[in-house]
Amino acid sequence: MKLWHVAVAAMIIVAVFGGYYFLGSHSGGERSGILSEAAWERMARPGDLSKSHAFLEHNCAACHTAGKGVEASSCIACHANDESLLKRQPTAFHANVSSCVECHREHRGIDRRPTDMEHGALAEIGFRQLKADPTPGGENERMRKDLLDWIGKHQPAGHGSEGHSSLTPREAVLNCASCHSTKDRHAKLFGQDCAQCHSTMKWTIPEFRHPPAKSMDCVQCHQAPPSHYMMHFQMISAKVAGKPKATVDQCYQCNQTTAWTDIKGVGLYKHH
Repeated sequence: MKLWHVAVAAMIIVAVFGGYYFLGSHSGGERSGILSEAAWERMARPGDLSKSHAFLEHNCAACHTAGKGVEASSCIACHANDESLLKRQPTAFHANVSSCVECHREHRGIDRRPTDMEHGALAEIGFRQLKADPTPGGENERMRKDLLDWIGKHQPAGHGSEGHSSLTPREAVLNCASCHSTKDRHAKLFGQDCAQCHSTMKWTIPEFRHPPAKSMDCVQCHQAPPSHYMMHFQMISAKVAGKPKATVDQCYQCNQTTAWTDIKGVGLYKHH
């Protein structure tokens, strides 16, 4: 036997019996002779679970399948019956995703939520589902080919992808409105192509510049709050601003472009 074979064998023996000594003899005792399954799981655990999954700390098999890792079926077994969660618009799309680990990552500590929204991963899931279409030459297969061809013809994000310079080509094939339409603060005035302005990293747009304060076409983008269509507008809002004859669609009469609560001649004012 070669010398390095002997060294490796010795390391394995030390690891096994050393682990038994420390976990078995010095931590309350495991099964005699061989470490228990729970002890091996604790030795192999990569980190603490999040607070929401902490109760599974000593039950790896609840999520992990031998030789396969974490399967979506394990997650669905616990979460599929949570109708209040799945019916919410921000999470309703989960019913069709059928994959979890791309965006939900564990063993990163009890103080960190097991969620990382990864739009690129979401696109990959979609491509997998299209590929799984059992119909040769079917619509899904053609769609997948068209999307991959489109991606191949576009440059990476930040290098002039047509109309989507802040997105990777794979992110750009996602339909933003399918998930975000109910939270559209623009009331569909700017269409459904969110990526023309927004990136997948954050909603804010550092490059945005409000039109000049002298602009009078505010209603093109802004909808007045509900209170402005009630008596509150004439009794309170218009009087505070010193514009008793202003109408609801004349935002520029009272409001500054710095903030809705910044009233001309008054300053910051809390209406409600």
